[in-house]
Amino acid sequence: MSEQLTGTRKKVIVIVVPPDVQLMHAAGPCDVFTYTSKILTGSPGFESGAYEVIMASTSKDLRVVSNSGMAVACSMSFAEIPLQIDTLIIAGSSAVADMEQINPDFYTWLTAVYPYVRRMVAICTGAFVLAKAGLLDHKTATTHYEFCPVLKRSYPEIKVDTNPFFVKDGKVYTSGGVSSGINLSLALIEEDHGRDVALKVARKLVLELKRPGNQAQFSDFLPAYELKSALVKNLRPWLMEHIAQEIKVEQMAEQANMSPRNFARVFLNDTGLTPAKFIEKLRVEAARKYLENSDLSIEQIAGLCGLGSMVSMRRVFLRHLEISPSYYRNSFQTALGQELNLEI
Repeated sequence: MSEQLTGTRKKVIVIVVPPDVQLMHAAGPCDVFTYTSKILTGSPGFESGAYEVIMASTSKDLRVVSNSGMAVACSMSFAEIPLQIDTLIIAGSSAVADMEQINPDFYTWLTAVYPYVRRMVAICTGAFVLAKAGLLDHKTATTHYEFCPVLKRSYPEIKVDTNPFFVKDGKVYTSGGVSSGINLSLALIEEDHGRDVALKVARKLVLELKRPGNQAQFSDFLPAYELKSALVKNLRPWLMEHIAQEIKVEQMAEQANMSPRNFARVFLNDTGLTPAKFIEKLRVEAARKYLENSDLSIEQIAGLCGLGSMVSMRRVFLRHLEISPSYYRNSFQTALGQELNLEI
C-alpha cells in the first residue's frame, strides 16, 4: 500500500498507462521520480518531499500491452486510485486514435478528480486525453509536433503551441515527444525541490537539465506544401537553384507568370507564409541538410544557402530553432562522406 495512504507525507505520483502506450512515456517519468525519491529519502530534511509512484491502468485489466509488445504491470486501475494524488501523469499512446480505446468511465473519473490534483500532466499524445475530458479548454498546450495540427483541428478551443518541449498553463502541463516527458519530469522536480536536486538527478541519469532549442529542430521544417499547392511545386526547383542568391518577390512572380501582387496573395493563401518567410525557412532547411551531411564550414554553408555570414546564419537559427548552427551540427550530423541530397 502506498505510504501516502498510511499517513506519511510522501507525494503520490500517479502515471496512467493507456492501451498501446509508448513505454518511455511511462517509464521515463517513473525513473525520474523514483530516483529522486531515493535521493530525498536519504537526505535529512527532504524525506517529506519524497515520492510514491503508482502505475495505473485505464481499465480493470492491470496488464497493459505497449506498442512495442512489452507489457506494463500496473499496481491498480484508475478506479482504485486514492484522491490524495499530488501529480497525475497521462502517458501517451502510439497513435491518437488509440485514445478512443480508453474506458469512457476513465474520462468521467478524470474530470471528477481534476479539482483535487495539484498538477495534471500529459506526455506527448496524452494531451488528447486531457482535451477529450475538456481539461485543456482555453488553455495553451502542446503535444508531439506531428500531432499538433490534429490537436488544433480537433479541439479549436485549445491554444496549441507547436514549438516548446513542454508547456505549463495553470496546474496543467503538456509535453512534446518521448524525451520531452523526461525533460518535463525534471522540471517538475526542480519546481518541487530546486535546481540542485534536479541537477543531481539529471547528472545521475545522464540527462540535460534543460534541453536547448525547441521541437522545430526535430520536425520537418517545411511541410510538403507542393502536395497542396501547384504553385509551390512548380516554383520550388527554381528557388533551390537560386537559393544562394537574393530572391525577390518580383522574380518569383515572373517565374509563375503572375503579377507580384496576385502572386503574393495566392502564395500566402496556399502556404500560410509570405514569400519572404517561405524563402527564409527554405534556406534554413537547406542549411540543416548541409550541417547534417557535410563537413563544410558554417561560413561556407551560410553562403551556399543565401544566409549571408556565419553571424547572420546564427541569428536566423536562433530565431527559428532556438539553437546555434554549431549546436545543431553537433546534435544531428551524420557520418561524413555521404552524398548530399538537397531535395527539400
